[in-house]
Amino acid sequence: MIFVYLLLTIGLIFQIFGVLALHRFPDVYTRLHGATICTTFGSIFLYLGVIVYGLSLSFSVHVFLIMVILLITNPTASHAIARAAYRSGISPREDEK
Repeated sequence: MIFVYLLLTIGLIFQIFGVLALHRFPDVYTRLHGATICTTFGSIFLYLGVIVYGLSLSFSVHVFLIMVILLITNPTASHAIARAAYRSGISPREDEK
């Protein structure tokens, strides 16, 4: 049971980092990258916590399938958003030196 709480806590921390990335980073590309990475890993750990808790085999299989679909769609959607931003003429912010 402690392992389940550990997985859920790690997932929650990643989700919080994703929220902070949306507020902290300066442009659409870095915000998108930070939010996508953190929410993907956060969701994976949350789903793994639910799977390890194991309410039933059928439920665990459904959660695993949702996790696989998330692993495919989340990076694909962020790529599409970044590509649309680039084609719209939004340039990445340059670091001032």
